[in-house]
Amino acid sequence: MSSFSQTTSPSAASTDTPAVSSLRANLAMGVGSFAIGTGEFVIMGLLPEVARDLGVSIPQAGHVISAYALGVVIGAPLLAVLSSGWPRRKLLIALMLAFGLGNFASAIAPNYLLLNLLRFIAALPHGTYFGVAALVAASMAAPGRRGQAVGQVMLGLTVATLVGVPIAAWLGQMLGWRSAFVFVGALAILASVLIRRELPEIPAAAGASPLRELGALKRPQVLFTLAIGAIGLGGLFSVFSYVKPTMMTLADMPLGQVPIVLALFGVGMVLGNLVGPRFADRALMPTMCGLLAWGVLILGAYTFTAYHPWLGSINVLLVGTLVAMGPVLQIRLMDVAGDAQTLAAALNHSAFNVANALGAWLGGVVVTAGFGWSATGWVGALLALAGLAVFAVSARSARREPGPAR
Repeated sequence: MSSFSQTTSPSAASTDTPAVSSLRANLAMGVGSFAIGTGEFVIMGLLPEVARDLGVSIPQAGHVISAYALGVVIGAPLLAVLSSGWPRRKLLIALMLAFGLGNFASAIAPNYLLLNLLRFIAALPHGTYFGVAALVAASMAAPGRRGQAVGQVMLGLTVATLVGVPIAAWLGQMLGWRSAFVFVGALAILASVLIRRELPEIPAAAGASPLRELGALKRPQVLFTLAIGAIGLGGLFSVFSYVKPTMMTLADMPLGQVPIVLALFGVGMVLGNLVGPRFADRALMPTMCGLLAWGVLILGAYTFTAYHPWLGSINVLLVGTLVAMGPVLQIRLMDVAGDAQTLAAALNHSAFNVANALGAWLGGVVVTAGFGWSATGWVGALLALAGLAVFAVSARSARREPGPAR
């Protein structure tokens, strides 16, 4: 039995919750994930419009993306600790409303500096929302289905890349980039209403406090798991961040076909999010190890397939499946965090954004150094290999630690 199930209120136990109600609750939280995923990624396709409207260069406009990522990294642990004693439904509604207000405010930002600040503020609830939603979904899941329940919540994030982002980008191009943030804010309000209607009352764990949550940082297995995500998932971003110039330069792909490749990446994310949790429910640690090894293989293969339009496109789809690591790591954190569940769960998304920054930075380093666009695949493979090494150390350390949840 995981440590989370030992600390969850009986009212939230899976045996007291009908399967249909659990699914509806997960889908309601998934709408919040959809809103956050749309809000996080849509700006990437609207940078020229933002730059032109605010009178800055496109690279300067790109700092808005960095401001959001910084907000996720800082907000996840901060809000998780400060809100440790809040009832779960109340907390999720508050986080989603705060995210919505941050996006509405972003839509009326009068200048570049304020837009950066408002994107930072809008990002603060991001990690805590996903962490708490994952804990709630797992607490209501039937035995042996925690991974699939978490995957249902996370599905909104992956579907956003296929549906939400294109819709918001189209609105931004037709009505101005500010309308995209209005759309995201409206999605957040909708998610708040659905969560209020579909989620049961779930109190915080007995004795929850900021000090107890900080205890997660003293647990070696929590730190190992976060490191696996921050390093091992970096390879995904080292490739995806430079897919467009790589395919256009090496595979001579026309600009008009690039959106197809990006859509295939989204399909891969959805597939990974659906399939990965099922394996995790059967064998968590082997699934984690297998995904890292899979990452070494497919990221390394991209070094060769990037020269061929079809092979490269299929490879990008396979790279997208690595997002399955998200729910897998989330479940692992539940098992090793003891009574510091909220902070550990929220930090998973801080680690995800560290992976984003690390992978994109290292990919840019090798390209700038003259190794060529295909070298991003080698960077990705090496990062996945490094994640596999951390996993091996973690597994060895866990065998030496006392207690049932290692």
